[in-house]
Amino acid sequence: MSGLARRLRAADPGWTARADVIVVGSGVAGLSAALRARAIGRTVLLVTKAQVNEGSTWWAQGGIAAALAEDDSPEDHLRDTLVAGVGLCDVDAVRVLVTEGPAAVRDLMTTGARFDRDASGAIALTREGGHHRDRIAHAGGDATGAEVSRALVAAVRDDPGIEVVENALAIDLLREDTGAAQGITLHVMGSGQRDGVGAALAPTVILATGGFGQVFGQTTNPYVSTGDGVALALRAGADIADLEFVQFHPTVMWLGPLAQGQQPLVSEAVRGEGAVLLDASGSAFMRDEHPLADLAPRDVVAKAIMRRMRAEGSAHVWLDGRRLGADMWLQRFPTILESCRSRGIDPVTDLIPVAPAQHFVSGGIRTDLWGRASIPGLYACGEVACTGVHGANRLASNSLLEGLVFARRIISAVKEDPVEAREPVAPAGPADLLPHVVRRPMQQVMDAHAGVLRSAASLSRGQDDLAALAAADGAAPSTEDWESTNLHQIATVLVRQALAREETRGSHWREDFPDRDDERWRCRLVTRVADDGELVTRKEPVFGEDS
Repeated sequence: MSGLARRLRAADPGWTARADVIVVGSGVAGLSAALRARAIGRTVLLVTKAQVNEGSTWWAQGGIAAALAEDDSPEDHLRDTLVAGVGLCDVDAVRVLVTEGPAAVRDLMTTGARFDRDASGAIALTREGGHHRDRIAHAGGDATGAEVSRALVAAVRDDPGIEVVENALAIDLLREDTGAAQGITLHVMGSGQRDGVGAALAPTVILATGGFGQVFGQTTNPYVSTGDGVALALRAGADIADLEFVQFHPTVMWLGPLAQGQQPLVSEAVRGEGAVLLDASGSAFMRDEHPLADLAPRDVVAKAIMRRMRAEGSAHVWLDGRRLGADMWLQRFPTILESCRSRGIDPVTDLIPVAPAQHFVSGGIRTDLWGRASIPGLYACGEVACTGVHGANRLASNSLLEGLVFARRIISAVKEDPVEAREPVAPAGPADLLPHVVRRPMQQVMDAHAGVLRSAASLSRGQDDLAALAAADGAAPSTEDWESTNLHQIATVLVRQALAREETRGSHWREDFPDRDDERWRCRLVTRVADDGELVTRKEPVFGEDS
């Protein structure tokens, strides 16, 4: 038995691959990082949970926010982002985003992404919630993610220096004796040379695995969004921040009380083009809630909807897009139109039932301005990362931009950071692998006790219920059980941080602490696994101008 096999016998790798850089994830962040790593001459192993064209980016409807118009500026974009982040944005990170964002979008166009154009031939820009300018570039009307994914996937497939491993679940981080990253263990669900449990070795590991929407029973996230990157980094001892700030998209199509899993999103851009929210009595209630009315930041709209639903005893509100007209629906929102009609709703003539559902998390693996995690050699970008850009609430359409900008910055850092390929030691791995049967009960716990409405009582109950689920046995080393273990570990940290933060801010809404408290809570909560295996949470100050 080889030295590597002996030292990794806990993971029992059946195969080993080597590269200069490992990228985990095939959304906009992962694909961009892989291409830019190749541009500086590095060999790349791109690991993706499903097929390479099935990343979360594909589902993005609205677009990419950037100051591309003559009447817009990075400072205007920064201002809107800070307001949405409710005092918790890292101002330096936001400045990086808005300043480097336009060039990142133009690079994307050079790669082959085709954005919609107006009559003059300029990029067509629209507006979404929280923005005071038209700065959302879109493609295919409401299929921006699909077009961005198409262009980047094509470029990746054309590059012989990128080996793509599909249907592969990243399990644990491999580290050398000094603690630096040296690769990952993974399980490939396929056939051929790369099959079963293996070890992918590289002194640079970039996590771009997206979010963890499957922690909740109803989400806009695809089935692959099981938080694998955050859980992998957590088990390795990396800092994890801001998981309490879970954004619930206000306008997700309501499919009934028993619906679960991925739900159809109705993009914020529909309201940007003139649709309005109506309560059960037909009143347009958002004009009394915020100066921007239906285009207020997402946390404001989601909370207003929940309050109205609670007051009326209704399961949903209505989105009225009838004024948009048939041509607008066909040309600007063909995907949403088809989604509605396939469910018996014609938005040209009918109201759309909508309610908030889990959509995005502002937190994740804590990084610096160059995407570096707290473990040497480990980087993160996209939704899996907490760059500090989003603060307590993400501004609409900043997510794709964040992935593009910080993927660029990570590769700039990789080019300069000293790395050395060394033999790794065995990963610690999850202390207790949980069976996949805990997933649905865990989602029910999170929906009931850690959703849009939270309190000490509900979160404490959720904490106890999650602890009880951790005692479940019957697990086996399978993809389903690893995923369920990842989700449970993330849910545990999320509830811990939500219980600690005794205020209401952005997408974190505590009924027992309804006010924002800058004196005590203008900070981010950072959690890591200590050497003894226990979770340790600390406060990290937030610097920069207040929003």
